[in-house]
Amino acid sequence: MNFSGLDGSIHHRVGQATRRGFAASRPTPIGSRSVPPDPRPIPKFAAEPPQESAPYGRWEETLRGHFLAAVANISTEEEIGEAGTALWYPERTYDGRTYMPVTMPTSEGFELFGYVSYTREHEGAEASAFAAVADYTDETAEANPDWKLDLSDQEIGHWRGPESRRGLITLVWGVALVDGGAIATTELGPTTTDQCVVADNRFTLVSLDDYTGDYVEVRLYDKRGQELARESLYEDD
Repeated sequence: MNFSGLDGSIHHRVGQATRRGFAASRPTPIGSRSVPPDPRPIPKFAAEPPQESAPYGRWEETLRGHFLAAVANISTEEEIGEAGTALWYPERTYDGRTYMPVTMPTSEGFELFGYVSYTREHEGAEASAFAAVADYTDETAEANPDWKLDLSDQEIGHWRGPESRRGLITLVWGVALVDGGAIATTELGPTTTDQCVVADNRFTLVSLDDYTGDYVEVRLYDKRGQELARESLYEDD
């Protein structure tokens, strides 16, 4: 309560209930308990989730053109063959650049794989600063009917942690070859570093990799959270 003194000054009267702590008692906290500092601070869920639909029309032609230009620069003595229909994967944006992975079968039984990346000044702006990476393999899902996941990966950056520990930022994309896949994740040791909703059996992930002795493992789950498959990127190394 405020009141004026004889000299016109303003005084504040502290009520009895307030002094005893009834009126000003602290509210009971609501929420989870405090979480201690993370003993292993690493980037998790660093890339934006997919925002765009699968490319089609002129946009698909543009992306395909950039990728095939990268294919033309592959140095090999093998006859790769003609590129077939492109299979595009969910795009992911990391550090201001959007990555659109792709695979293509060839007429000689190989598979082309890689990505096209680009930037946008703002949402809705035209894509610019295109770059593409391409490679090929003779290890295909068709030749390996026992596979549950068909994975591809490319390094897209580096990350330095405490005490100058270094790791790779890896783009991983794949096809779920078992029914019922709903969510794909990347695991780095005990830590889940990314996840992606499976769309048309395809997914794209971005994860720290090759860090403090841990390497990325991809896992596939159904809608109930039941694990359906898992595979390390380095299983055959």
